Amino acid sequence: MAIKIGDFINNLFLNIFGKRKSIKLGLYGPPNSGKSSLANKICEDWLGEPLSSVSQIPHETREIKLKEGVTIKSNGKSLTFNVVDTPGIATKIDYTDFLKFKLNSKVAKKRAKEATKGVIESIKWLDDMDAVVVVLDSTKNPYSQVNLTIIGNLAARKTPVLIVGNKIDLKKANVKKIQSAFPQYNIVGVSALNW
Repeated sequence: MAIKIGDFINNLFLNIFGKRKSIKLGLYGPPNSGKSSLANKICEDWLGEPLSSVSQIPHETREIKLKEGVTIKSNGKSLTFNVVDTPGIATKIDYTDFLKFKLNSKVAKKRAKEATKGVIESIKWLDDMDAVVVVLDSTKNPYSQVNLTIIGNLAARKTPVLIVGNKIDLKKANVKKIQSAFPQYNIVGVSALNW
């Protein structure tokens, strides 16, 4: 039986935060790992509306998106949280990468500049998070510099973390590789598009 991500988050964070009634929950990860798709599913399931736009082009989300007052209920308990969808964390953003998606040079340069600003904003917001869901693409190698940097920053801050291995509907998906890379964390496999 598939577990709903909301039930998993609710049970996990209720255990961590006890009687607290509201938390700020950030979705972090590399570009195109499915953070915005997951944020949309959470908001659609409990509020009936999406939070962010999504695209195959990296860095579609270039600024922080916030949805307040999302309440999930499970086993007679409820937790209200603010969902924070963050721009994808990257160590390098080159406008020429956007040219591959048939964006003209002017648009590509603007997108790269906005994406760089978004990464900086995402990192600044880390200090404000009560908990973080790290969304990783389960078809990619989890041992990337970006993933290790995100996880390392959260560990240093002692921020509660749930790792989501997204895109399990794809043939190359390997959640066990993510579990092997980060055995100290709870990990759940999902398909944000097909749940």
